[in-house]
Amino acid sequence: MEPVRHDAMRARNLELVLGEISRGGPLTRAALAELTGLTKSTVSTLVGSLLDAGFLSETAAVRAGERGRPGVEVSLSGARMASLGLEANVDYLAACVLDLTGTVRRSVRIERDNRGVPAETVLKAVRELASAELAEARELGLTVAGAVLAVSGPVRDGVVLSAPNLGWRNVPVELELPVPVSVDNEANLGALGELWFGAGAADFLYVSGEIGIGAGLVVDSRLFRGTGGELGHVLVSPSGPSCRCGAAGCLETYAGQEAMLAAAGVSAVDALAAALAAGDDAALSAVSAAGEALGLALASAVNLVDVDRVVLGGVFGPLFPWLAPAAEAVLRARLTGLRGSVPVLSPSALGDSAATLGAAGRTIHGVLADPGPFLAR
Repeated sequence: MEPVRHDAMRARNLELVLGEISRGGPLTRAALAELTGLTKSTVSTLVGSLLDAGFLSETAAVRAGERGRPGVEVSLSGARMASLGLEANVDYLAACVLDLTGTVRRSVRIERDNRGVPAETVLKAVRELASAELAEARELGLTVAGAVLAVSGPVRDGVVLSAPNLGWRNVPVELELPVPVSVDNEANLGALGELWFGAGAADFLYVSGEIGIGAGLVVDSRLFRGTGGELGHVLVSPSGPSCRCGAAGCLETYAGQEAMLAAAGVSAVDALAAALAAGDDAALSAVSAAGEALGLALASAVNLVDVDRVVLGGVFGPLFPWLAPAAEAVLRARLTGLRGSVPVLSPSALGDSAATLGAAGRTIHGVLADPGPFLAR
């Protein structure tokens, strides 16, 4: 049993060291020993292993005290370990390669209409995109630890249970790549992307506006898994338009990307934003109506989960100046009497990259939490 205990202790100590460096930036070995409570000799051994494996690099020498040689700081290195984030959405595929420092080394988006396309065909295209990005990562000298695929629908045990806008139901995701692959809901991963690379608030509801509308909840800087995330299928009006999910009057039929474009009489989000900036009446009316519907759905969500911040991502980001006022008015009307205040609405700065960043970031955080299995690669 002794080797097991030793390995477990070493893994824990490696996590402590990497955690302090990832949170606090460059640190000397002496500073790491003080912060972690480990002995200086233990820290030196661990840092040596992480340097040899390419997880850390030495930076500038600093003088921590009056006497003795200056210590040499070590910091996370982006030269070796990386992760792959993937997304299969209704009208595009996307990928990004993220190194251990959280730096995006590659980012690709392919416009592609996936509606009505068999799931196996879409997944084949995802596999081809992933294979190409893995090859590019190798050319950069990076070892990819794993890949995570974002899909716009609820996921359980590697199976996409339902993605109405894609036409998927009970689709197992098997990409057959040379790295471990997992799959998760696009809005959940978008929330993680916002947490790690966006505003960084500890508690917020992230709303992903695409053709569908998803939501991910972050509580105390952790993704909360107790919600379905399908905000787009919250009821706005029982007598509303039919939805692809089989119900009627869902938020998606009022505030989804296609609903807004159709109401404004334009064919693309860029054209809608330009029409809004030009003061076009049809565009202003369409987005205001979408904002009202979004406000109704958000009021229900806030009454349920009691958040103080809502981050609007995806296409809601560039439309925020015109969408938010109508949503805020509904929130004030419906929530002030109960809560005394309304949640702050803010746009995501990540655009359409939130889900792929969250997908790639999840693997990086996993490596930082348990680097042992990757040191010998």
